[in-house]
Amino acid sequence: MATSRGRRLASMNYWPGFVDALSTMLLVIIFLLSVFMLAQFFLSREMSGKETALAKLNRQIEQLTSMLALERSQKSEDQTKIASLTATLEASQSERQRLLVEASQGGAGAEAANDKAIAATSAFEAQQQISARALAQVDILNEQIGALRKQLAAIQEALDASQASEKQSREKIADLGQRLNVALAQKVQELARYRSDFFGRLRQILGQRPDIRVVGDRFVFQSSVLFESDKADISPAGRQSLDVLAAAIIDLEREIPPDIPWILRVDGHTDVKAITGGQFKSNWELSAARAISVVQYLIGKGIEPTKLAAAGFGEFQPIDTGTDEEALARNRRIELKLTER
Repeated sequence: MATSRGRRLASMNYWPGFVDALSTMLLVIIFLLSVFMLAQFFLSREMSGKETALAKLNRQIEQLTSMLALERSQKSEDQTKIASLTATLEASQSERQRLLVEASQGGAGAEAANDKAIAATSAFEAQQQISARALAQVDILNEQIGALRKQLAAIQEALDASQASEKQSREKIADLGQRLNVALAQKVQELARYRSDFFGRLRQILGQRPDIRVVGDRFVFQSSVLFESDKADISPAGRQSLDVLAAAIIDLEREIPPDIPWILRVDGHTDVKAITGGQFKSNWELSAARAISVVQYLIGKGIEPTKLAAAGFGEFQPIDTGTDEEALARNRRIELKLTER
């Protein structure tokens, strides 16, 4: 039975450390994905606005192109009419000359021929004016189309620049993610090394005691080392153990570089027995009060409050699922974890 419990403990030793590392990596990944999604949102909104303007300009160009085609068709018709009128005018002038010759010989139809020639000339001049107006409108339309094409080219250039900027942003985000991963891995490795040194030093100072041990990445004090039953006041023997712990933490503060954001988390745990009467109403309150007592004692010994945190877990994080007295005693504990802030 002891061998089976030992195997269970060995299988659990590394699990909390893996959970913390995976949680940290998940937070970093979520942060990077959030940055990427925000960049994608702003870029897509900018691209959408430019594509809308581009579509509007294309529609205007199509309308102006249609109008230009109509004007060119009208111009062609006007030129045909002008050619027809020119031919008519030339025929009229020839007829006029003929009639003038006849009139000089006494003919009476010269005046009628002359009137026809004048009418043809007026019609020709009117068609010329119409053609000139049509040509002016064609020139204006050509200028408008040229301006729209310039705007279209500018928008296309802006779109190309946005796409290039988006590509650069993605590359920067990817590079940032890689650097963050490398930096995170380095900090985790450094903190793991200091944690190992810290726990090793505590083991040397406190000795091989069955009620003080290392479980995974945590240093575990049985509650009986520090507290009396159902109490949160530190016992005299517990103060001696915490004095040793405080000295080790002070040495640790001097050794860990300031760029590593670490804290020593003090976790209080109880067994599953319900509290009946006394100072505390539940195991939650008892576990939290014990963790706070340890933190306050360490602060009194000179530990920076910013390097400490207290948490109570009640009976809900047992390390032994048995129901005998030995298992219950193992679950009544104070855990110290050196972790990232």
